[in-house]
Amino acid sequence: MTWEIDIENIAGIYEGSARLEPGLNAVKGSNWQGKSSFIEAIKTGLGTAATLTEGRDRGSVHLETPEEEIAVELSRANGVVSVEGSPYLESEYDIARTSLFACLGEQNEIRRAVREGENLEDALLRPLDFQNIDVQIADLKNEREQIDSELAQAKEARKRLPALQERVTQLESEVEDLRDRREDLSPPPGTEDQADSVQGELSQAQADRSQAKSQLERLTQTIARVESRLEDRRSELEDVEVDEDAAVESELEAACEKRQQVNRALEVLQNVYSANEMVLEEDHLDLITTVDRELTGDSVVCWTCDSEVSRTDLENRLDALGEKITEKRAQLETHRDRVEELEARREERAQARRRKRELETEIEDLEEKLADRKQSLEEARDRFERADERVEALGETVDETVGEITDVESEIKYREAELKDARTELDELESRADQIELLEGKREEVQREMEDLRNRKREIKQQARDEFSESIQDISERFETGFESAHLTGDFDLVVARDGREASLEALSEGELELIGFIAALAGYESFDVDEAVPIMLVDGVGSLADENLQTLVEYLDDRTEYLVFTTYPEHTTSEGRTIDPTTWSVASREAIDVDQ
Repeated sequence: MTWEIDIENIAGIYEGSARLEPGLNAVKGSNWQGKSSFIEAIKTGLGTAATLTEGRDRGSVHLETPEEEIAVELSRANGVVSVEGSPYLESEYDIARTSLFACLGEQNEIRRAVREGENLEDALLRPLDFQNIDVQIADLKNEREQIDSELAQAKEARKRLPALQERVTQLESEVEDLRDRREDLSPPPGTEDQADSVQGELSQAQADRSQAKSQLERLTQTIARVESRLEDRRSELEDVEVDEDAAVESELEAACEKRQQVNRALEVLQNVYSANEMVLEEDHLDLITTVDRELTGDSVVCWTCDSEVSRTDLENRLDALGEKITEKRAQLETHRDRVEELEARREERAQARRRKRELETEIEDLEEKLADRKQSLEEARDRFERADERVEALGETVDETVGEITDVESEIKYREAELKDARTELDELESRADQIELLEGKREEVQREMEDLRNRKREIKQQARDEFSESIQDISERFETGFESAHLTGDFDLVVARDGREASLEALSEGELELIGFIAALAGYESFDVDEAVPIMLVDGVGSLADENLQTLVEYLDDRTEYLVFTTYPEHTTSEGRTIDPTTWSVASREAIDVDQ
């Protein structure tokens, strides 16, 4: 289960190698000995970085894992570093989630966003951008439409099967009866050749005429159906109305903005109400202000305006604030209804446009089909007239018996042709009908995939917030932090509570911010199942934690991954695990020191 890594000209390491074992791997050394460069080398092998040593034109990382060997070559040309080879991670999605949630160096974007008090939504949800959820949903919609079309054909085939099976049975019976009749009408001995010659010509002519007549009837019926369908589609197209009001999008954007403004105001009011309600209900006024307790009632110095008020006044003010919250909630609901109304209008307009395009396309196809069938009808009419003239001419040369035999022969050929076509169509319908269960299963599977994709972003958001809250609770039990709790709002703003009220992030120590940064990164790590992409976690640049707290953090992170690599100084205590000595490496800073001496 060992990982072997060989490094050449990566970051500040000219040449070096190391072995990673499952569990803790501490890179312990002083400044400028290549600790952070070693982390960059591992990231280069993973595919999340490409840091070539300054002044060098080529570099490489060779990574041997229990499952595979990875070779990555870096080269510099015209100031641009190029990467050759296949890193451990191949897809952009795996690279994004690993870079954000498993490569936890000092410049990690999640840790930096927490330190600077930024909103975390963009960073925490960025891997979703590489999954192309909307494109996948569109592809699945197209696949579902194709399945629906095939399913409709299969169900129609199943409906037609009984009638067609009955038709095949009827034709088989008719052909058998005609053959028996032909045997009864066979000519006397000695006249077979003459009768056969005339009979053959007449039979062929009558068969041609019958086929042409049948084709005429089928084409006439087909044309009538196409014309009727074309008329229906034209009528439906006239009835389709497309709302061309361009203001819907701007109104929707404005409504969304108003809804967001009211929602933010509601959150502020709710937080103020909750904090003050807790102080009053739990009788903690002494913690934040001066209270004079008298027989006639408590007198309190207001902690916001420094004026003296009664407890009743404070409770009345709190009730008034509660009513304001209720008003804001009503406003939020009104804005939500407006947004839903505008979204519905936008969707109706989109559906109308799609339906109009579909109808226009179908009308074009029907018009083309109608023109083709009319031309075929004229050709079939010409064949029928020629065959009819030929039958009349031959009929004058045969006697009653030959003519009757010819009729029977012609009828047999016609019925046999019909029987052949019916059997072929029956086989096709049976094959199509047999696909119903398979198509229905495929449709359900596609529908489930679409629903999963639609729910993916919402579920990831909720899971990230839940993971953050659970980890914060766990951290609070392991570390003596100066804050009581922390959570991510619905908009992924970081809120920290201290002494029962929201505290500014600027009031937190660097160590507390570092802990929260790691917790936020771990929330993304769990939400996006990063351990499925890579079994390693990299930690670097944790300088604001005391030795004891750093050791506790490392042990906490070690529970989340198979391989944990972290950098530390010689004076720091390390838990049980493997220690990597960087002094054996050839690094840029050490060569500079040797030259100076």
